[in-house]
Amino acid sequence: MQEKILIVEDDVPLASLLSEYLTSQGYRIEVLHAGSGVKKRVVAGHPDLVILDLMLPDISGLDVCRSLREGWRGPILMLTAMKDDVDVVAGLEIGADDYLGKPVAPRVLLARVRALLRRSTSDLNSEMIEVGPVAVDVPGRTATLQGKEIDLTTTEFDLLVLLARRAGRVQKRSVLVEELRGINFDSFDRSVDVLVSRLRRKLKKHGGMIKTVRGLGYLMSLMAEEESS
Repeated sequence: MQEKILIVEDDVPLASLLSEYLTSQGYRIEVLHAGSGVKKRVVAGHPDLVILDLMLPDISGLDVCRSLREGWRGPILMLTAMKDDVDVVAGLEIGADDYLGKPVAPRVLLARVRALLRRSTSDLNSEMIEVGPVAVDVPGRTATLQGKEIDLTTTEFDLLVLLARRAGRVQKRSVLVEELRGINFDSFDRSVDVLVSRLRRKLKKHGGMIKTVRGLGYLMSLMAEEESS
């Protein structure tokens, strides 16, 4: 069955180019040129991935992303023409999984799309991981904290798996960026830092399990550590 992608882009020529290219690669494509109808289409159409422009004519792409994350876990790939990374970081903070700057190179876009879809649908690993109060069902793509399911996006889940599999060992930021985004590490790339912050919040009082190792990266503690209130 073909995977479905919803493209939300107000630049009609660009949207057409991306739609034609991804269709030629075997995907089913739907295009919207404004943000107001996105959530309704996601609920009705069940896309496997959303490609979302941050600069929309009616509603900010950030607001669209925030609205989607109220109940939808699928991968969101942001498109941005911004030179400043403030909006990129804001998008990652509220739940986007990856970002790509304009002008968009179709082959680079395809690589990002494939990586996000592959991770969101992977069921080849029967692995179960337990670290303190956190349990991760890798094939089921679910995680629980003290028996209660954690509401994670595609990339938040992938980050948790990477850290949990290697609990007790420092993971370099460069390695995490390359494994999560499929690109060479850029020292200015803050995507992993933002994802770690999101994951810590969702682990609530146990967020301290994910430690920052200054100058190196992150480490997930093998022991449950509650943050003081």
